[in-house]
Amino acid sequence: MPSVISSLMKAQISLLNPLISALDLDKQRRLQDGLAALGARVGNNKTGSRDVQLSSCQAAWVFPLEGQVTKAILYLHGGAYTAGSLDYARGFGGMLAMETGRAAFCLGYRLAPEHPFPAALDDAVEAYTLMLERYQPEDIAFAGESAGGGLCFCLALKCKELGLPQPDSLVALSPWVDLQQSLEACRLMGRDPVLSCDGLQTAAGHYLNGHPAYDPLASPLFGDLDGLPPTLIITGGDEILLAESEQMQERLVAAGVDSTLYVEEGMWHVYPLYPVPEARQAQGMVRDFLA
Repeated sequence: MPSVISSLMKAQISLLNPLISALDLDKQRRLQDGLAALGARVGNNKTGSRDVQLSSCQAAWVFPLEGQVTKAILYLHGGAYTAGSLDYARGFGGMLAMETGRAAFCLGYRLAPEHPFPAALDDAVEAYTLMLERYQPEDIAFAGESAGGGLCFCLALKCKELGLPQPDSLVALSPWVDLQQSLEACRLMGRDPVLSCDGLQTAAGHYLNGHPAYDPLASPLFGDLDGLPPTLIITGGDEILLAESEQMQERLVAAGVDSTLYVEEGMWHVYPLYPVPEARQAQGMVRDFLA
């Protein structure tokens, strides 16, 4: 059963989300960045950062100020491929850095509709290639939420295609792994206060821009998952993408991947990013998985 704090938070989100959904894309982007800034302020005395210019986008290293940092995370943010700036990535990436003691390479990848598929994936490949100049693959993890979680899987599949080494591990929070409209997702829509099927369909259209949704580099659920790294998937029981996480887990296990799926009953899309007790438990699971 969800905690009292989570129940109150869910009710607040349910009231606010229709208003947020009515905003235009530019305002939605600014709102998402503002939420991440709250997380960044929490950790600004415990982490340092350094911006990096890539060929087509910006990134930032965020690192703990205490302790020896020997491992890293490539953090790919959520936002349905249409929202989330480097400030957003830096905010939640900093939380990962604090929690795990790793350096987080936070990628402000290009967004749709201005930059449709495969721009985000191309930026992720460049970021990982740059990380490999500093770290061994066994010292790197991929991590992301929502679209960023799906992009982690897309990147792992692209690494297979390019002959790049796989990272040591992969963490996906409420990953979006099937950009086709799912009736199973719509079945849970009334219980998830964060996402809607209409919103997902619109975002997928912006990102795909006519590209087939079943391409594994856009919808990794349909990919050859053999050889992917050990994986942790965390999702909520009231999550609109719950069925996708369950299907991804089944296919990972069938492909011989060491994968764990954790479902927190009564929780919503990307709940580990919210200030609720269940989020602290999920963050601890991520820390232990990457230890």
